[in-house]
Amino acid sequence: MRTIQFREAICEAMSEEMRLDERIYLMGEEVAEYNGAYKASKGMLDEFGEKRVIDTPISELGFAGIGVGSTMTGNRPIIEFMTFNFALVGIDQIINNAAKIRQMSGGQFPCQIVFRGPTASAGQLAATHSQAFESWYANCPGLKVIVPSNPYDAKGLLKAAIRDDDPVIFMESEQMYGDKGEVPEGEYVLPIGVADIKQVGTDVTLVSFGKIFKEAQKAADALAKENILCELIDLRTIRPLDINTIIESVKKTNRLVILEEAWPFGNISTEITYQVQSQAFDYLDAPIQKINTADTPAPYSPVLLAEWLPNHEDVVRAVHKVLS
Repeated sequence: MRTIQFREAICEAMSEEMRLDERIYLMGEEVAEYNGAYKASKGMLDEFGEKRVIDTPISELGFAGIGVGSTMTGNRPIIEFMTFNFALVGIDQIINNAAKIRQMSGGQFPCQIVFRGPTASAGQLAATHSQAFESWYANCPGLKVIVPSNPYDAKGLLKAAIRDDDPVIFMESEQMYGDKGEVPEGEYVLPIGVADIKQVGTDVTLVSFGKIFKEAQKAADALAKENILCELIDLRTIRPLDINTIIESVKKTNRLVILEEAWPFGNISTEITYQVQSQAFDYLDAPIQKINTADTPAPYSPVLLAEWLPNHEDVVRAVHKVLS
């Protein structure tokens, strides 16, 4: 099987779907002439032309609104934010229009739209450019939220998102665009709302998603050398959340550790913790451990940033704690 970059998987997913359906178009800052800020739309302007690959001004509120409005006439836009940090100025369109218009119109207006771009930290980008927004959008009914961790999942899930009849938030990472992974050349689509058990284990369930999933994998590899076998679950989809896969794993391992790159208050790991303790409390042999960033804005200093971000060593310590 061939190996391609994360950015190439994203580009292939969009291009393949645009060839199948003329109602699909891509719009965002630098997506056309510049081939995308992260080169995730390389070559698409040449293939599809300026009416379907559209450069915008720096106006997220404006082009998010245009995208939502165009879905009401039957189009299926892909709206790219250079980063979801910039989507804050367009969040009114996403929350108050995209997520709610179908219900508010009694089903008269569809909203078949994908908002995609990078989330969370990406090195020394400081406090206003290093925020994770998965839990913000997952809190809103009407939205689906997807956060893949590798090229294979990214392509299959983005194709599913583009075909979905609901608005989808598709979150990537600036630090993953160069990641390489095996991706089939043939057609495939992955189901939304289904977690993936990347590694079977018996001692502890380890849950994560997105770019920080790589730290969970490092921890699982290190723990295996100690004969501690982790059941490693990649959520892939945040909403709908595949809680059943987690619970069935906890029933086997009796312990749960969750790694998430987000502030510790009111995040996805908090929701998982609640659902597991409410549905599988009798199976737990230790309190659930969740690992998050420090409860501060992201620092700029690389020394402080390393302390702020959780890593595989934090995971190893948490696993030892639930096993002790």
